[in-house]
Amino acid sequence: MLAEQDGDDADLRRELDAIREETRSYVKKRLRKSEKRMDKRVAKLERRIDQVEQDRKLAEWRIHTNTEQMLDGLLKEVRAIADLLTRTR
Repeated sequence: MLAEQDGDDADLRRELDAIREETRSYVKKRLRKSEKRMDKRVAKLERRIDQVEQDRKLAEWRIHTNTEQMLDGLLKEVRAIADLLTRTR
């Protein structure tokens, strides 16, 4: 009877070890899949951040250029008005 119980214990232990190994394998597989998905999302976000940064730089350049052109135009107008005022005196 004791020998039978030892045999049952050994069988249960092997079954438990097999279940543990299956569980470990399953968890590792799921974790790898999750990491791959996360890596793809991170890469996508990094590309989006780079694009937004490029768009921001372009927008700043356009704003600077447009402001500079506007100020140049205003300066020309002010000079033209100043020339007219100095000629009439």
